[in-house]
Amino acid sequence: MAQFLAFLIYSSLVTLFSFLLVSGDQTNVHELSQATYIVQVQNDLKPSNYATVLDWYSSTLKSLKASTTTNFTISHTLLKTEEVDFLYLYTAVFQGFSAKLTRQQALELEKLPQILGVFQDQVRQLHTTRSPEFLGLVARTQPNGLLKESDWGSNVTIGVIDSGVWPERRSFHDKDLGPVPPHWRGECVAGDQFPKTLCNKKLIGARYYYSGHLAHFGDRKKLIKSARDDVGHGTHTASTAAGRRVENASFFGFARGVSHGIAPKARLAVYKACWEDGCSESDILAGIDDAVRDGVDVISISIGGQPTTYDDDVISIASFGATRSGIVVSASGGNSGPTLGTVSNVAPWMTTVGAGTLDRKFPAEVVLGDGTVLTGSSLYSGKPFPAGKTFPVIYAGNATDLERRPAANDSDYYSELCVPGWLDAELVKGKIVVCDVGVIPIPAKGVVVKEAGGVGVIVANVAPFGEGLIAEAFLTPGVWITESARDKVLSYTIVSENPRATMRFKGTKLGAKPAPMVSFFSSRGPNSVSPYLLKPDLIAPGVDILAAWPDYIPPTWLSEDPRRTQFNIISGTSMSCPHVSGISALLKGVHPDWTPAMIKSAMMTTAYMDDRDGKPMRDERNHRTATVWEAGAGHVDPEKAVDPGLVYDITVDDYVSFLCASNYSNQRIKVVTGKEVDCKKSKVMNTWELNYPAIVVPLSASGPSKLEVSVPRTVTCVSEGVRSYTVEITKPEGVTVRVVPEKMVFEKKGDKQSYVVKILADDHKRRGSSGTSEFGLLTWTDRKHRATSPLVVTWVN
Repeated sequence: MAQFLAFLIYSSLVTLFSFLLVSGDQTNVHELSQATYIVQVQNDLKPSNYATVLDWYSSTLKSLKASTTTNFTISHTLLKTEEVDFLYLYTAVFQGFSAKLTRQQALELEKLPQILGVFQDQVRQLHTTRSPEFLGLVARTQPNGLLKESDWGSNVTIGVIDSGVWPERRSFHDKDLGPVPPHWRGECVAGDQFPKTLCNKKLIGARYYYSGHLAHFGDRKKLIKSARDDVGHGTHTASTAAGRRVENASFFGFARGVSHGIAPKARLAVYKACWEDGCSESDILAGIDDAVRDGVDVISISIGGQPTTYDDDVISIASFGATRSGIVVSASGGNSGPTLGTVSNVAPWMTTVGAGTLDRKFPAEVVLGDGTVLTGSSLYSGKPFPAGKTFPVIYAGNATDLERRPAANDSDYYSELCVPGWLDAELVKGKIVVCDVGVIPIPAKGVVVKEAGGVGVIVANVAPFGEGLIAEAFLTPGVWITESARDKVLSYTIVSENPRATMRFKGTKLGAKPAPMVSFFSSRGPNSVSPYLLKPDLIAPGVDILAAWPDYIPPTWLSEDPRRTQFNIISGTSMSCPHVSGISALLKGVHPDWTPAMIKSAMMTTAYMDDRDGKPMRDERNHRTATVWEAGAGHVDPEKAVDPGLVYDITVDDYVSFLCASNYSNQRIKVVTGKEVDCKKSKVMNTWELNYPAIVVPLSASGPSKLEVSVPRTVTCVSEGVRSYTVEITKPEGVTVRVVPEKMVFEKKGDKQSYVVKILADDHKRRGSSGTSEFGLLTWTDRKHRATSPLVVTWVN
């Protein structure tokens, strides 16, 4: 039930996307029907008699076609040989191709020695005026250290894999920008409503991919076949990461101020792989492949699905190839919170980002007839209720149209959700209707109420979403309230003979407390694929983010919404991800020699777990203290990340050893890395021994036990001069923790030192039950720097 509710609420609160992984061509189950497959090939096995890999691939498929009953056909192709059509060839992060095959042909391909993997194409879903100041990058509109040191990211390129861009927005102008970085090798590809002249020294690259989408969905909708954004999501994420300064930005007066992205001078390259129906993996892979060839420095990908093993995850495989090329990959962790174990994009070579709140709110009040005032959230900008006038209130569950409602198994449940066709107009007319969250978007509930004759809507949280809120752009007077407020409203409607209420809309409030908090929708750890690898890595602003928006796209995505705007306010880990992408670009600008692992380490070890008042950060859902399962290492702090003191670096060979320790076979690892590996020759380790800037270990929940877990780590000094570090430990409950050595001295920048953390269950203390965890911290400090790692003990049988 909880998972079902998680799906229902997500469809209402972030975007029109559900974030559920949808398998490709599920209806084509017959052996002879065709679907799109992504085929990974070991290219070094190409026989010498073939001039190119394309010739080799074509010959292989021609032979296969001759032995099977069906030709290779697709509705649209990018590449054609004499008899074989390919959707894409992949050469950078992944070697191989995609094409339409029957299931029989795919199975035959898998038997060939040169084929590493055959993946059926799947469709994934897409997972600011205040953010830079909240992050400490600017103070009263003046830039602080990181922006200045990086020249606002001017020599760094961010590749955004998303739904494209609306290039005319002021966020993408190139005034006063210098030459394009010399390492850029990409291009601006013209297409529908997108001539090459729309690119400039800011938007330096634009490509688009629709072959996988057409192969999956067909031509049922006319596509804008160019990088022009016809969804909105891509414009928003691109401008969040690297939008230029725009004065007097707002969403119909809300959040008014100076808008700019995190890295305002960073160059943008957009790779449109997502459309209204979602994002085909074959298109995503083509976008990442091109981004690496084009020379981007950071890849931002706010797309995901259900977490799965690394060798079965195309995004994970492609991200490994990008990381091997020195490119930072920042990915959204998902919006399936508050359920534990739901975080996605969990590969150790990716930076996985959860969502936190800002200190900016958009409060609205529900004032009940008995004088009770309940504060919720709203972006309603229309005509308010007359001052002093109240209206009757009715709960949607008590306003069911028994004759007109659609057939369903649980009529009471659906009537509470204000689904179209379920409300009785006679009961609703002239009233404010209380609707529970779920099934349809929040603003759509207001439309349903209005069409039934209601005057306003109160949308109420139900379990497990608790006290979490985001702002929604209601078309009719509407307020979103918490679960505890819902209880008060419904109690009032029961005890009052004539329940009445009104609404008051309070605009924009800065300095809201507590902040930051972990957003209630942000997907949580622990990591379901690798339990002893911390995910999410950290959190960043992802709630009520103002950023650029296309023309012609309603801010709510509802066909009933006539409004158009240059900026929109939306929420999700899709919004927090580009914040970290932008910060990564700034760090790369200051430290061009840092590896992706060093950049991630700098952000994680300097992240914080306190709110602005110095109190422990809270989980928005219930206002309890947040743990690393919700917040990862904490909230990103870019001004500290630029000078972390120490970093934890990880090599490609380290990742291979991690996969070996995860019991992946040599063949499965070759699918991820594209290279021959031999785990017998790999460094012997446990998964928690990967040189990660966080420590998660198992200990026996049944005692007594003297088994001590040893965790090695190596740190690199990134500060000038001689540095002496000592260790500080906040130990998890029920264990003893020792660090050897307790002091490390670095003679110069670039020096490396190793230490071992020894963790032993304390037989004199009560241990947690199996599956529970205790949390602590390990900090190395030289009095100027503090490099902190979460320290987690999970009790197991």
